[in-house]
Amino acid sequence: MNYIIITGASKGLGEAAVEALLKPNYHLITVARTKNEQMLKEAKEKGTKIDNIQYDLNNVESLPSLMDTIFSYVDVKIAQSIHFINNAGILQPMKPIEKCNSEEITKNINVNLIAPMILVSEFIKKTTDLPIEKRVINISSGAGKSPIFGWGCYGASKAGVDLFSQTVGIEENEKSHPVKITSFAPGIVDTGMQKEIRSTKKEDFAQVDKFIDYKEEGKLLAPSTVAKVIVELLEVVDFPTGKVTSVKEYL
Repeated sequence: MNYIIITGASKGLGEAAVEALLKPNYHLITVARTKNEQMLKEAKEKGTKIDNIQYDLNNVESLPSLMDTIFSYVDVKIAQSIHFINNAGILQPMKPIEKCNSEEITKNINVNLIAPMILVSEFIKKTTDLPIEKRVINISSGAGKSPIFGWGCYGASKAGVDLFSQTVGIEENEKSHPVKITSFAPGIVDTGMQKEIRSTKKEDFAQVDKFIDYKEEGKLLAPSTVAKVIVELLEVVDFPTGKVTSVKEYL
């Protein structure tokens, strides 16, 4: 059995990734704040085992217990591979930092950076001795590469995800049964997150007109297109472990 854990799986890119992974001999374990009934129905129709856990990743104190729950669905005796897609993320607060309150800043860093770090730590603890293929894809963003007005929290969190993934790659490299890890920027994807960006006030996000143009000019990637690349990354022999990569390298 091939096990795949996906956070933020109820909508957007996470939902598209689940749909692309509805295959025989796959067992998906999804984590999201909400339950996607249609997705569960499709999984049943295609004969893919799926278990859904409703959880808010802002609750970082209980993340070790969350991973315990996730692995209660994993039978390591029959596992051929165990993969983890850290997809959940939030943009807010999108505004200059002096307009942000402490709760907004904390939630952004909790969901985008601290949660992936803790979950990867727990994932490695539970799989370190397993002599099977283990891959982690941390969904990052081009926003982590350069400063964008109003995106101080989001950009900083994604830059952290990039460096964290590179560091874990170094740490795992010398192990007998390493967990392979990469930080993957999906590009500008046509999801609810993009709609959220386009509705931001210009005084809070200076580049809002550019993102409106992306939509009007048909420059946004379909979630299904990016999902196919993610599936490819889970299956390719030459997995870019310890590296920061992007969808542009695979299209």
